[in-house]
Amino acid sequence: MADGSRVCDLIDRGLVPYKMAWDWQKQWVNDRKQSPNLPDLLCLLEHPSVYTLGQASDINFVRFEPGEYELHRIERGGEVTYHTPGQLVGYPILNLQHYRPDLHWYLRQLEEVVIRTVAHYGLSGVRVEGLTGVWIDGFKVAAIGIKVSRWITMHGFALNVCPDMEGFERIVPCGIVGRPVGSLVQWIPGITVAQVRPIVMRAFEQVFGVRLTLTDAMMDRGTQTNLQP
Repeated sequence: MADGSRVCDLIDRGLVPYKMAWDWQKQWVNDRKQSPNLPDLLCLLEHPSVYTLGQASDINFVRFEPGEYELHRIERGGEVTYHTPGQLVGYPILNLQHYRPDLHWYLRQLEEVVIRTVAHYGLSGVRVEGLTGVWIDGFKVAAIGIKVSRWITMHGFALNVCPDMEGFERIVPCGIVGRPVGSLVQWIPGITVAQVRPIVMRAFEQVFGVRLTLTDAMMDRGTQTNLQP
């Protein structure tokens, strides 16, 4: 486990198209495969409305016709999920050999980041045995899906803060029937993503034992990733 002395680059963005952020992640992972000494990275952002399917997702969990809404099948695990403004998305690019090379441990750590975040607001986030994510009062408020290659992670977590929930009605979220999806605004009226961001950052530092260092671009870290817009 890192002890807080390990630097983890932070890219803190606003609204970013899904395909652009997906390309960034693939580049960041490739960079770290080629240069293992590059620092770990956490990217926080929001996405315009988009649906994603895990690599083995069941298309029957999608309740709209092909082409009706933006949809991507990607390399993470898990089933279909929905991203939209008001949902804070975190993409950690971590070399788990710096921490613990164990996928189950890593999933539980991502859940812990969310659990500590909601605890800051006096809310009790819980795990459900056999499932991945975080629930409050029976509502799933955070979805988690990852991909790991040579122990380097991509994709991550999505915490519903104050999104328009209508888009979730077009899917069976995460393929889990009969479990409603919720957002923090149900318990904390007026809460915003901007308010939650620093809480997530602090929880991430605590859980992974790192020090986040804000960076606007990765050029000085040895990568040529274009972070525009």
